Amino acid sequence: MPGLGTSFGRGGATTAQTDLANADAILIMGSSMAENHPVGFQWVVEARERGATIIHVDPRFTRTSAMADIWVPLRAGTDILFLGGLIHYAIEKDKYFREYVQHYTNAPMIIRDDYRDTEDLSGLFSGWDEQKKKYAPESWLYKGEKPKDGTKGKAAAGHAEAGGGHGKDRGGEAGQMADYETDPTMEDPNCVFQILRRHFSRYTPELIERHAGVPQKLFRKVAEAFCNASGPEKTGAICYAVGWTQHSKGVQIIRSAAILQLLLGNIGRPGGGILALRGHASIQGSTDIPTLYDILPGYLPMPFFEKDANSYNDYIKKHTATAGVWSSFESYFVSMMKSWYGDNASSANNWCFDYLPRVTGDHSHFGYWLDMQDGKMEGLFIMGQNPAVGASNARLQRTAMSKLKWLVVRDLVETESASWWYNSPEVERGELKPEQIPTEVFLFPAAGSAEKEGCQTNTQRLIQFRTKAVDPPGDARSETWFMHHLARRVKAKGAADPSPRNAPLNALNWPYGTHGRYNEPNVSEVLKEINGRDLTTGELLDSYKKLKKDGSTASGCWIYCGIYPQEHFNRGNQREPHDYLGHGWGFSWPNDIRILYNRCSARPDGKPWSERKKLVWWDEEKREWTGLDVPDFDKNKPPDYRPKPGSNGMDAIAGDKPFVLHPDGVGWIFVSSGLKDGPLPAHYEPLETPFGNPLYPDHPYNPAADRKERPDNPYAKLNDDRFPYVLSTYRLTEHHTAGGMSRQLSHLAELQPELFCEVSPELAAEASLEHGDWATIMTPRGIIEARVLVTRRMRPLWVEGRTVHQVGLPYHWGYKGLVTGDSTNDLLVISEEPNVRIMETKALICDIEPGRRPRGPAALEELREHMEQPV
Repeated sequence: MPGLGTSFGRGGATTAQTDLANADAILIMGSSMAENHPVGFQWVVEARERGATIIHVDPRFTRTSAMADIWVPLRAGTDILFLGGLIHYAIEKDKYFREYVQHYTNAPMIIRDDYRDTEDLSGLFSGWDEQKKKYAPESWLYKGEKPKDGTKGKAAAGHAEAGGGHGKDRGGEAGQMADYETDPTMEDPNCVFQILRRHFSRYTPELIERHAGVPQKLFRKVAEAFCNASGPEKTGAICYAVGWTQHSKGVQIIRSAAILQLLLGNIGRPGGGILALRGHASIQGSTDIPTLYDILPGYLPMPFFEKDANSYNDYIKKHTATAGVWSSFESYFVSMMKSWYGDNASSANNWCFDYLPRVTGDHSHFGYWLDMQDGKMEGLFIMGQNPAVGASNARLQRTAMSKLKWLVVRDLVETESASWWYNSPEVERGELKPEQIPTEVFLFPAAGSAEKEGCQTNTQRLIQFRTKAVDPPGDARSETWFMHHLARRVKAKGAADPSPRNAPLNALNWPYGTHGRYNEPNVSEVLKEINGRDLTTGELLDSYKKLKKDGSTASGCWIYCGIYPQEHFNRGNQREPHDYLGHGWGFSWPNDIRILYNRCSARPDGKPWSERKKLVWWDEEKREWTGLDVPDFDKNKPPDYRPKPGSNGMDAIAGDKPFVLHPDGVGWIFVSSGLKDGPLPAHYEPLETPFGNPLYPDHPYNPAADRKERPDNPYAKLNDDRFPYVLSTYRLTEHHTAGGMSRQLSHLAELQPELFCEVSPELAAEASLEHGDWATIMTPRGIIEARVLVTRRMRPLWVEGRTVHQVGLPYHWGYKGLVTGDSTNDLLVISEEPNVRIMETKALICDIEPGRRPRGPAALEELREHMEQPV
């Protein structure tokens, strides 16, 4: 996640769930943790029992709210206003941890004279290109810093650089903070701290009350409680989930939290940190060893098609930092290519670099789905997803699949993504006719989680190896089996046709053995390949620090190196925890560190900030870092170490600079490279909103967001009277994502049998809705029906001098299973946040009326008539 990656260096949770128990305050926002992450929530409860203040900020009162000391309802989509208010409060009330901020963040760094803030440019940062709708961020750099040759100050396309802009030259040869102009007093008007102070100066309790709907008294109560969890003796933690990520400015919401935690000194310390809650076991793993189109394993960027920067040397130069962990970028990349191509990868052919495909455009989920709708794709594999009901503008997703020649679906049951061609709203309405659809659908039965072995990576970067309990039934097979045997068949076809186009396929190393009656691949072999070996000795490696750029090592994912350090020792299979952080249970990347950046838990001189909050410290007698966690630092580098002139790599990181993935060794309050929508968060409205932007009236929305607006993906207008209510979606404990698994289970289906909408008593009275009866909900994309749940869990808010009502909708239903219902995702719009291209699902607008929606073609006629009403 670039919000964490650019702020700290790694795109993963900074702490362990068990460590929440050590917090003095916990802010849960963008999540109902008690309902959707109940195992981790036990440590929130333990923290509360130890005296911590638990704060829950959410438009709905949930089980998490019930377990919190303070619940704050706010208007969906105003998260940056709220968090910006906390930042403003911490600065103006002198609540920030000054010594931590001075030494461990870039707050003292002076920014270039030509930088201009949103406060100067009415909602834009300097470098905005109105024609291209994107930023050239050269003016965001440190004063005296120059953009790397060939980059021209531009952030890479696709995802923001997950390593925190590591492709940028942080100045000079060494990239040390001393190479730039700084002001240790943080008084210079162009230093990061003063820019931050001015940037958030208008995020006052008055503004938050007026526009987010949070009463000033309640906001100040939260601000005082959380900002007091700062300093040598206290820490506070933040927990979030997709309630933050699924916004048109989701990365910047997370950036706001990162800034707040850096100001309060809460990163790298026990009871602190930011916990990115992952809703199921594959989320963290699918970015570590990615299913994303623009990064390679271990957050190595994919090469992009660039006219003047398409060679191996250009690629390595662009992404190699002069200092810090990313200075070894080439070692990580070469080792990965050796694991993929074996002896076929050599220095003579640049380690098969030219065999890697180039990113030429938007190949994200929505990018290729729109291409599919436009007839630009022939085939698709769907594995572990159910986009027919599980993704934004599901109506477009279903009709787009009718343009394919072939579709392969692997799942436990026949999901909507396999049955849309004969059983969907479009078939009912006559939009699709089965006999006219050319798509040939292949449904393959998949194995369940207990029917296969392999690794899962959870919320806290913890890799756990899972052994198989039983064989899958019938023809059901694991994903590993499917991909292995598909690859063998495809490679056999390639070997029979040695034309140049098949050269990458024929060069691919595919050495995995199989076992058992189903010829299941040996997943331990795969994990060993991911871990890495010394190709000279054949020995497994115990640390990514041993990877080399000369081709003598191979590792499928450098951040996982050390999980299998020797034969018959799979650390992911460990089940004997021996301390409160869980060491001995699984393996937490990298190097089994449980709290990242833990050098911050000690003062600059290496001594703990306090006895109560000690974690890692310098042992002067042994001349090494020691403590309760694996040090996230060079073990033998003393606190007073200072790089010599001309130093590079890890030698260029001083002994009091804890953020070793950043070339300057500090946490980035101000992100000068790596993000596409600004070096600081700024409040923008959701892409559909009933209000203008109170801070920047000329720019209501994030200017860098990609709306993907087109006739089959229409948007409401600003202040659209046809859709007067705020809409937000959420998850239930009893169902899982689009419901493909849970709606097939009788006990879960019985617990939550029907789609429902939550509305306040006041909205029910205004819209003539009856509890337990039906309601029809509409947006420009779709029309659905749901049962009405009238509840005080939804509260009307007073915003900009008028009452605002919010509608809450879970999204687990579809047209297959024991219980069925309309898909909430039919209502949502396709959009792309500029850094990670995620959609906005948590803040839109809708209309709601009593009664059931029409059937057949009359449903679309109802929607059309609604859209023709005057705005």
